[in-house]
Amino acid sequence: MSETLEARLAAMVLASPTIMQVLTGIAELGLPQGRLVSGAVYQTVWNALTGRDPDYGVRDFDVAYFDPDVSWEAEDVWIQRAAAAFPPGLSERVEVRNQARVHLWYPEKFGRPYPPLTSTDESLERSLATAHAVGVKLTPSGGIDICAPYGLEDLFALVLQPAPMNNNPAVHLEKARSAKARWPEIEVRG
Repeated sequence: MSETLEARLAAMVLASPTIMQVLTGIAELGLPQGRLVSGAVYQTVWNALTGRDPDYGVRDFDVAYFDPDVSWEAEDVWIQRAAAAFPPGLSERVEVRNQARVHLWYPEKFGRPYPPLTSTDESLERSLATAHAVGVKLTPSGGIDICAPYGLEDLFALVLQPAPMNNNPAVHLEKARSAKARWPEIEVRG
């Protein structure tokens, strides 16, 4: 991964007041392995690259964390804590999900198997698209820690193509059509 692209991503994240509010909240909550992932990250980059407002098109803020307790009750505790930690208007858009639980609900929702995960960062490898496979969190010094298992090249090239471990091409195409409607500059592959 290019240090230049990492630095550019960090600068874009740091320049978004809403993203910084979410990242600060994640850090303050102490979510285990907590990261802001997917849409809010790649959409913030696309907005910066296309001259749009940082919040344009960002519908929600997916916060992934990893807790070996896969009970719904344990996840709900974190969901409720997050709801209380963010102000009205933002709290409803922050979606906190335990990645250790995905294999329990994914087959019913999407009709495909989903092997159990071992970490939040591993969950990024199973993103639908390479540009989706990006997660960020605050470092103790206030910097941005980036996890991008497929690199940042597609993200910065405005390319949306299936990730190598994508097990749901139909959902990828559905999400790609939605993204293309909001960011016509992107190139959809796959």
